[in-house]
Amino acid sequence: MSKHAQLYIGSRLVPKENRDNILSPYSGEIISTFPICSIEDAERVLEVAEKAKVSARKTTISQRCNWLLDVVEKLKNNREDIAQTITHEVGKPIAFARVEVDRCIETVQLSAETMRTFGGETINTDAMDSGKKTTSFFKRVPAGVVVAITPFNFPLNLVAHKIAPALVSGNCVVLKPTPEAPLTSYKFAKMFINSKYAIKDALSIIYGDAEIGSALVKSDIPRVISFTGSVPVGNIITKMAGIKKVSLELGGNAGTYIDSSADIEYSAKRCVIGAFTNSGQVCISLQRIYVDRKIYREFSEAITEETKNLIVGNPYNEQTFMGPLINEEAVNRAKSWLESAISEGAKPLTKIESDGKILKPVVMGDVTDDMAIICEEVFAPIVSLIAVDSFDEAIKKINSSPYGLQFSIFTDSLNNMKKAIEDLDSGGVVINDIPTLRFDIQPYGGVKLSGVGREGPRFAIEEFTEIKSIVIV
Repeated sequence: MSKHAQLYIGSRLVPKENRDNILSPYSGEIISTFPICSIEDAERVLEVAEKAKVSARKTTISQRCNWLLDVVEKLKNNREDIAQTITHEVGKPIAFARVEVDRCIETVQLSAETMRTFGGETINTDAMDSGKKTTSFFKRVPAGVVVAITPFNFPLNLVAHKIAPALVSGNCVVLKPTPEAPLTSYKFAKMFINSKYAIKDALSIIYGDAEIGSALVKSDIPRVISFTGSVPVGNIITKMAGIKKVSLELGGNAGTYIDSSADIEYSAKRCVIGAFTNSGQVCISLQRIYVDRKIYREFSEAITEETKNLIVGNPYNEQTFMGPLINEEAVNRAKSWLESAISEGAKPLTKIESDGKILKPVVMGDVTDDMAIICEEVFAPIVSLIAVDSFDEAIKKINSSPYGLQFSIFTDSLNNMKKAIEDLDSGGVVINDIPTLRFDIQPYGGVKLSGVGREGPRFAIEEFTEIKSIVIV
């Protein structure tokens, strides 16, 4: 099959001579190419979307739902090819790449199912003395043109979380996928564009980095900008976008608390999953573990042993749990975090080893609150243990982060569960499991520097639609 991603300006494939290569994070081979796009290309995709939005919003909900369900079938039929493409481009272990395809299928299907019953409601305009009886209601209408900018760590499912709800609610979408995984996004977008139910010119796909992104965001054409990525870029988008709806998922610094009442073996096993899945390159990757001092030693020994048992290396091996980081810069950044923490007194509880872009998972002990390794988002296979004297101290420390995406606690105390739900300052709270736990059907997003807006099909559809109020006297 072709390894070449292509530019689609609406439903029209536009050949481009100048191309760039994507190298495998694992082998270093050229595994895909993508067209080098220009500012003019960005302007053209937006103009095509602007023209198409009128016809897109007039299509029936049944056509849009059938469109998505047709893509679901295409995904099922091409599951292994898409999974292999994910592994080629971002080095995700093949078993986890298949899971991502399966989750994407569910995300697209759920978007269609949600849209069938999604709508507005009637309003009682005579409920107040100043009112009177009318026929009043509000309805949800498509926002218009949506620009979707997606990251490398989930190059398929995070695209689905943007384009499936946006398209099924009647919008036109311009997709700018991560530069690290253009072929994965292209193959997915092509399924929409080539569907027998496709709405003409409703979806475009363009490639590039900051220059192309800036052109899309600054334009007056989009009504919604949906971005998943870093805080610095999210901050730039917020200032650049102007009067638009902006939905930002900007990562986090996920923390958990291990109470003395918790099951230590279970907690350690789950924390290893939460910290090291996808080489720690997850917005809700577990980075900080606050442990009741009474069980600190026992827990640290348990998580260290669990970590040593992980299979790390070749992402094409069916048993591999953790493959390479996305690039050499990510590896070097992670090493600098570790060196800084060690120089400040932290102690690695597992051996620090790297081979090319593979950094073996690291558990750090004796970490203190002022170390950069827990103050910033590491986005690498590193987790830090911090001893605390009480539940209240743990909650205070977890909340001290400028991020607030998802947090969790492990406890048998009902009182602690209730307090965590009320007091943890985050978009999501998980009880007795890792903060890395996410179900695609749920609302997902954060507070503070973790962003604004929510994903999950129902909640994304709300982001991609406007409320129109109607009164009939």
